[in-house]
Amino acid sequence: MVQMTLNGLRVEVEEGMTILEAARFYGINIPTLCYHEGLSPYGACRLCLVEIGPSGQSKLVSSCTHRVEEGLVVRTHSERVVKRRKMLIELYLATCPQSRVIQDLASKYHVTRVRFTPRYEDCILCGLCVRMCAEQMQGKAIGFAHRGSNRKVATPFDVKSEECRLCGGCMYICPACQSRCQGPQEEEPLCNACLNLDQPCLNYFDDNMCFMDPCVACELGAGREAKAKSRDGRL
Repeated sequence: MVQMTLNGLRVEVEEGMTILEAARFYGINIPTLCYHEGLSPYGACRLCLVEIGPSGQSKLVSSCTHRVEEGLVVRTHSERVVKRRKMLIELYLATCPQSRVIQDLASKYHVTRVRFTPRYEDCILCGLCVRMCAEQMQGKAIGFAHRGSNRKVATPFDVKSEECRLCGGCMYICPACQSRCQGPQEEEPLCNACLNLDQPCLNYFDDNMCFMDPCVACELGAGREAKAKSRDGRL
C-alpha cells in the first residue's frame, strides 16, 4: 500500500494504481474524454490533468497515466487545474461542437464561451475507437495515419479492411458520434442548455475547489432557488 495526500486528505491506496483510479476510488470525479476503464490509458485529451507536488514546485500531469507513489501530493480541483480544463473544453467545443458529450462537459464545468472559430470536425483524435477495435474486438481494423494537423483515424492504405466485422464498437465509444440535442442544424457552437449553477465555493478556496459530484452546496443552492421561484409564482 502507498500513502499519499489527496486534496489535503491523507489516504492509502494500492501500489500500481493511477492517480485517476485512486481519486475515483475515494469518490472524486475527474473528467475524461480519451479514458475508458476497459481500455489501456492513452493520455491524449488531457482533461484528467491534476496538480502534483508542493505549492510553488507543482506540475500538471495526466492522472490516467501517472502512477501513485509514496508521499505524493495531489490536488484534483485546484484553481490552476480548473482553468486548464476549461480551456481544453473550449478547444474541444471549437473542434467538435456537434458532440453531445463535449457539450455536456461544457455545461458541467461552466464553460460559457467559445473564443475560437468552430471547425465542426468529426474526430477529436482521442483514440478510443482505435483501442476499442484492437483491444476489445481484436480487430485492429483501424489506426492512426499521418502526423500533426494531418493526423486522422483510417484503415490501412485507406481501403476497406478485411479485419472489420462491422460490430459498431468504434461508433459506440466515440464521443464525437453522439450528436447534441438540437440536432445537426444548431446555430451556436455552445449550447449550455444544461448549465449548472456556479459553485459558491469557487470564491473562497483557490487551492482546492469543490470536487464533489454533485456539489452539495450547489444542490442546496438550486433547491433554495427553486423554492423561491415557486413562492414568487414563477414556477
